[in-house]
Amino acid sequence: MLETIRTAWRIKELRERILFTLAMFVVFRVGSAIPVPGVDASLLAEFFQEDNIFGFVNIIGGGNLANFTIFALGIMPYINASIIMNLLTIVIPKLKEWSQEGPEGRKKMTQITRYGTIVIALIQAFGLSTIIAGEAVVDKTLLSYITIIISLTAGTAFLMWMGELITEKGIGNGISLIIFAGIVAGFPVGVAMVAEQYRFGEINLMVIVLVLAILLALIVGIIGLDQGQRRINVQYSKRVVGRKMYGGQSTHIPMKVNQAGVIPVIFASVILSFPQTLVSFIQHPVAQRIAESLGWGSNLNLILYMTLIILFTFFYTAVQFDPFQVAGNIKKYGGFIPGLRPGRPTADYLARITSRLTTAGAFSLAFIAVFPILLERMTGMNIIFGGTGLIIVVGVALETFKQIESHMLMRSYRGFMK
Repeated sequence: MLETIRTAWRIKELRERILFTLAMFVVFRVGSAIPVPGVDASLLAEFFQEDNIFGFVNIIGGGNLANFTIFALGIMPYINASIIMNLLTIVIPKLKEWSQEGPEGRKKMTQITRYGTIVIALIQAFGLSTIIAGEAVVDKTLLSYITIIISLTAGTAFLMWMGELITEKGIGNGISLIIFAGIVAGFPVGVAMVAEQYRFGEINLMVIVLVLAILLALIVGIIGLDQGQRRINVQYSKRVVGRKMYGGQSTHIPMKVNQAGVIPVIFASVILSFPQTLVSFIQHPVAQRIAESLGWGSNLNLILYMTLIILFTFFYTAVQFDPFQVAGNIKKYGGFIPGLRPGRPTADYLARITSRLTTAGAFSLAFIAVFPILLERMTGMNIIFGGTGLIIVVGVALETFKQIESHMLMRSYRGFMK
């Protein structure tokens, strides 16, 4: 592994890309120390660290929301805009047509996503500055609120631009790496909290070792879930076009166990946190009981959390993978799955395989997301990475290593993956 890293470092282009990515991480952390003008963040820190939707955004944003920096909104508006665009592509024919046009069509959709990000950021910044953070605003004037809204929106726009720049000139997916950097930034604080618990005798060394071993096993499980796939063999018959013969080769369709990635976990976390957040503003006994029953880590919360993850995994997989379209493409190019007729039988077969794989992936994803919460409840130890953070960190690291490997393989070097 170390020899592979040294070899990668000797490749000039790859070294420049890695250094550029690291430089962008530094810029991200510097921006995370710049506060929004006109806001006393100390009045909000406790609220944003609670178990609500803002606490979730604060975790994946590296604490920027609790500190109310210019990156307080993080990259979530861009993620929301991208998800909305994916859903609209299904129902709006023009967007679906653009998605199939190649680079030009994707360029148009990217531009719309950027505009959507700004709109969502403006709405979130307005709500955050007027409703949530209203008490922390020092000078409650129109100019002060406009300054806060513009600062928050500009921070999100800068992160979006920086993410696209990392994708273009750095290594890995820029947006994912920004989320990765935000989560990892909380690692030292988490280690310090565990050290304090150990120093005061709240946990013993055996518990720490046991939890670390379990987290290591979860990481192995996440890698298996991310890399696991079933390969469907496809045979292409020979055909003559002019004087040339094409086809006659065998290939496969790699069907992943978890095609939805971490999206279902994010969706479930956001949706489940909204009711608790809303009722927390209502000072009524009934509302408070609802908030307690939906509290993060409660039995009802965990059941709903797992249910939503499973449902969203099936939904997002259905959005991403269309068996009839895949079967049509196979038939179009003269291919067939051995033992099956092209067309409808092939589509039905792919649909059955997808359903089985998604069932296994959905339940595994729900278990990995919930288990750290149960582990924290049983041991009383502060878990540095929750299930969501662990899945994101491992997934982004694997994807980045794959891109480094692809750069090395182009030069006939041995990569990370075997």
